[in-house]
Amino acid sequence: MENFTNEVLDTKNLPKYEKVQLTSLHKKYAVVVLVHALISYLILSSILFFLVLEIPELVIFRRMIVLVFCILIAINAGYKFLKLKSKKYAFREKDVIFKNGVISLETMIIPYNRVQHVGLEEGLLSRYLGLAKVQVFTAGGNSSDLEIPGILKTEAEDIKQLLMGKIQKEL
Repeated sequence: MENFTNEVLDTKNLPKYEKVQLTSLHKKYAVVVLVHALISYLILSSILFFLVLEIPELVIFRRMIVLVFCILIAINAGYKFLKLKSKKYAFREKDVIFKNGVISLETMIIPYNRVQHVGLEEGLLSRYLGLAKVQVFTAGGNSSDLEIPGILKTEAEDIKQLLMGKIQKEL
């Protein structure tokens, strides 16, 4: 125990992850987000339409209800677009960085020595567009700790191989 040291680090001289060049999600992923949003909007507008028709008291407010609904859809669509643009990632020598968020910015950095396993997920539309989602799992959980959607499938497979190689080296 005589050789124990615990020196204070100068945090001003630590490497800055903010300076890392991050990669945006593939442009085709905007189609996936748009289709999912349109399906949600269609379901919600159908429910609203039937409510307005079935409840006589709401007929008076029909125009106002439709206007408010359209405004909310426009705000939601704008938010989805900004959130899509904010998602960026980078794979470095020792870790993976994922950054996203509009109102609250989140940056996740997962060192490769913490990665337990890696998965690829393709939804129906994503598969059609040649996209996949890379899932990074760390110890202690059933769900993935990090999901990076909107990556070309070939690139996602390369990323999976890279991460699997890093996991093997750590063992």
